Amino acid sequence: MTINLHFRKSGHGPALVILHGLYGASDNWISIARKLEEQFTVFIPDLRNHGHSPHTSTHTYQDMVDDLFHFFNDHHLKKATILGHSMGGKLAMMFAAEYPELIAGLIVADISPKRYDYDLKTVLQHEVILGLMEELNMVAVTSRKEIDYFLSEKLKDSALRQFFLKNIHRNKEGYFEWKFNVPVLRHALNSIMSEVNCDWFADRRPILNYPVTFIRGLNSDYITDQDIPAIRDIYPEARIIDIPDAGHWLHAEQPEKFIEAVLASV
Repeated sequence: MTINLHFRKSGHGPALVILHGLYGASDNWISIARKLEEQFTVFIPDLRNHGHSPHTSTHTYQDMVDDLFHFFNDHHLKKATILGHSMGGKLAMMFAAEYPELIAGLIVADISPKRYDYDLKTVLQHEVILGLMEELNMVAVTSRKEIDYFLSEKLKDSALRQFFLKNIHRNKEGYFEWKFNVPVLRHALNSIMSEVNCDWFADRRPILNYPVTFIRGLNSDYITDQDIPAIRDIYPEARIIDIPDAGHWLHAEQPEKFIEAVLASV
């Protein structure tokens, strides 16, 4: 069942739809949108089970594609450039392949069309994160400082913890709660990591209907040099733009260079 996605909208010009990654929300992309709103009408939806969009019992890429198609129809978007980061990048690739007539351009930020469930380190990190969040008794905590202390036992990266703390709010009863749907995302983790891979594109390649750009952080291992032949197999004319001194959160770590890369892609 499709849902109505909460979203932010700003600017004027051709439509640009930004799709956040796992644990993200439209809030995380406001500063990027401000740099793009002179050239584009920027839409940033909160994907299902994230931000202010409804929580649901399932979280598949097909669910999100259906939600996004409903979003396009609801906002009368006949053509748009789609920019997707991480999980949002996989969603963008799948949506564009399913609805090429709606795509003016595809920009994929730091994710490859491959399975990531073979990467034990990445899988374990997400399992630890979601496990901690599910374990934490949010009714019992009284401050963000307490939550940070609890997370710090296993998450030593303070910047990552601060990112998660932005995804907390108080509910109507006054208790803290996560904005994203922790149990459903934990259950869906394997499919989030594994789906929209080279096998999925087997009967869709080559894709030449719209311009495609991949932007990667050179300190990230989400798009490696070994991934580029597979990307080219699916998208023969794809452009690869590298951002130095940036990891997986390249839009937050190097925002100016990221904006330059986006503008060079359209």
